[in-house]
Amino acid sequence: MQLHTSPTDTFLPDDDLLSALRAILRELAGSEPAAALQGLVAAGLDRLPLPGQGATLARWRALAAVGAHDLSLAKLFEGHTDALAILHEAGAEAAAGTIWGTWCAEPPNARLRLDPARDGGFVLNGDKAWCSGARTVSHAVVSCWSREGEAMLAAVDLRQAGVSMADDHWQAVGMRDSASIDVYFDGVAAQALGGPGFYVQRAGFWHGGAGVAACWFGAAGALAEALSQSLQVRPSDPHRLAQLGEAAVALQGSAALMRETAAAIDRAPSTDAMRAALSVRLSVEAAANVTLAAVGRALGPGPMCKDAAMARRFADLPVFMRQSHAERDLEAVGKLVAQSMEQPWRL
Repeated sequence: MQLHTSPTDTFLPDDDLLSALRAILRELAGSEPAAALQGLVAAGLDRLPLPGQGATLARWRALAAVGAHDLSLAKLFEGHTDALAILHEAGAEAAAGTIWGTWCAEPPNARLRLDPARDGGFVLNGDKAWCSGARTVSHAVVSCWSREGEAMLAAVDLRQAGVSMADDHWQAVGMRDSASIDVYFDGVAAQALGGPGFYVQRAGFWHGGAGVAACWFGAAGALAEALSQSLQVRPSDPHRLAQLGEAAVALQGSAALMRETAAAIDRAPSTDAMRAALSVRLSVEAAANVTLAAVGRALGPGPMCKDAAMARRFADLPVFMRQSHAERDLEAVGKLVAQSMEQPWRL
């Protein structure tokens, strides 16, 4: 598989990105996530500003806009755009018209090997789980392991013999349309990206981790917006007003942290952003849970049963947020704060 050297000017600038993205999402309303992703790629709206290059907030706003539209689409779009960013960091670029996934989950029962090939290249062997959009994408960036037990990253064209897929274990209700199925590799040619440890050691690893939270934030914001619009019909309902206030305060705090973190990443893109990214993810998760509860109490079962888009948000958002590692991530933040002796809560 051939990848091109990555130029520096292939990604969209911030100018009018959000308005163009929202416009095409309106046109794509009702489309299946796979078709919608193809539409976004065809329009060039997948070429988001790279994280850490001065417009990280614009990148997150774009991800949030897609999250507000449809979370299964956001899952596919985030994976595709993350792959483009990873390729860029590896000094490569995706060929025009290709659609990518980023498959780096590492459950103990699905381990992918990157083995030497006779021609001097590499081949992939083994299983990969949690492969979102596997039947949609043409290529993927995958985590894998060398014969020496070193963590590796590879790019693979999925349109090859030796690639097979199975969706019999995919029984999801929430995030159903992300179709995160199992993929099996049997001697499939691949290209190594970077060296051992490149995936987690590169600066953009935590930048991408925070970007996932932007998708969650967009969906939570759409829930809050629906509650706000309901007050046009019942403007003096004290309980709905209180519940809107509850959601607004929670989301406002997360938005402020995201803006602060994006600016910090742009000021120092090579600095380890682990604590900042985990803090963003945990903050957005908490705010989204507050919003889910407040909007559910305010609007009752109607939107969950009679409004297709709202029903999907209520089902999808809790599932998508389980990419968070909950108390394990809180523990990690606590350790980093204790080790640094910093006080991030100070004004």
